[in-house]
Amino acid sequence: MRRLTLPERSDWRDTANKMGFTFHTAEGTPYWDESAAFAFSLREIEEEIEAPSAELEEMCLAFVGDAIVSEEILSSLGIPRDFWGAIHESWQRGDRNLYGRFDFAYAGNGPAKLLEYNADTPTALFETGVFQWVWLEEQMARGVLPAGSDQYNSVHEKVVEAFRAFRGGPSYRLHLGCARDSAEDRGTVAYLEDCAKAAGLSTQFLYMDEIGRARDGTFVDVANGEIDVLFKLYPWEWMFQEEFGRAVIGSRTQFIEPIWKAVLSTKALLPHLWRMAPGHPNLLPAYFAGQEREDLGPSYVEKPIHSREGANIRIIREGRAVSATDGPYDGPLVRQTLVEIPDFGGGHAVIGAWMVASQPAGMLIREDRNPITGNLARFVPHIIEP
Repeated sequence: MRRLTLPERSDWRDTANKMGFTFHTAEGTPYWDESAAFAFSLREIEEEIEAPSAELEEMCLAFVGDAIVSEEILSSLGIPRDFWGAIHESWQRGDRNLYGRFDFAYAGNGPAKLLEYNADTPTALFETGVFQWVWLEEQMARGVLPAGSDQYNSVHEKVVEAFRAFRGGPSYRLHLGCARDSAEDRGTVAYLEDCAKAAGLSTQFLYMDEIGRARDGTFVDVANGEIDVLFKLYPWEWMFQEEFGRAVIGSRTQFIEPIWKAVLSTKALLPHLWRMAPGHPNLLPAYFAGQEREDLGPSYVEKPIHSREGANIRIIREGRAVSATDGPYDGPLVRQTLVEIPDFGGGHAVIGAWMVASQPAGMLIREDRNPITGNLARFVPHIIEP
């Protein structure tokens, strides 16, 4: 693994805008950054990113099976009791999941270490699956990258194939929704809608606040059409706290991600994985605050079980807080042994390994000057060297 300095395509912003990637710059700061790229060997990808991702996914699925029959586990995950039955039923029905992303610390000199699992509403899917691949092909065509360069990236094909499993009868329609006022969320949902159409599904977009309820409790769209299946880029833990979200219980609507994914979309997963496989090479010691053991050590990261985009995180080094972020999240905390996020000269680089329908599918890299990866981290593309 190494970081390359490369010339940018002079027209990449025009290309991005034409492709609908309009959120390539955030708050005046480039989000997409092709002034550099990370290069990997095929062995690093296959053995140290792809294989561990598959193994961790199997562990996570096994954990869901344990969690749905354990009141103690469900309580520790911060899931309200009222929703436990719906989670159990969703898992027992075999409700299909679509995608998620493992975030790893990895520097090419040892096992990738899991930082967290974004199992419910991760973004950066379009950038990974489409724009990153276009960059690779164009830079090879221009001679910037050597012929035969490749990329760990089957995201687009696998998302389209996964959507085919959701096809129904002639009247079947997939609704897709997200919150307002986020160009990134809207762009992600627009991309997923394109993938669903490519899979042969009839689709309709709506914002989450446009979803209504019929008198019988059925979820409906703005034309009062029943919502059979809803992809929601909207976290389950937010829905659990909203009065409207209680209508999920007993609803006929099929959700993507399914409600059983709430078991995995919390940092409370980390202590449970460590309990399941202490010493696993791809895991870090992790505990709920107040339940720590000696293997945690004096240097650790403290995280609320429900926090997003690097908010409300503290880094403790040798017993002293050295970095922290603000944010709106509070509640129970987990503490995870500190691992240094590698800095190759452009900022701390975190690898995001995509799972589509629980199968490894590709990778992104985000760099942040702060050791806590935030929402202004830059997306840097990668290659597999020929």
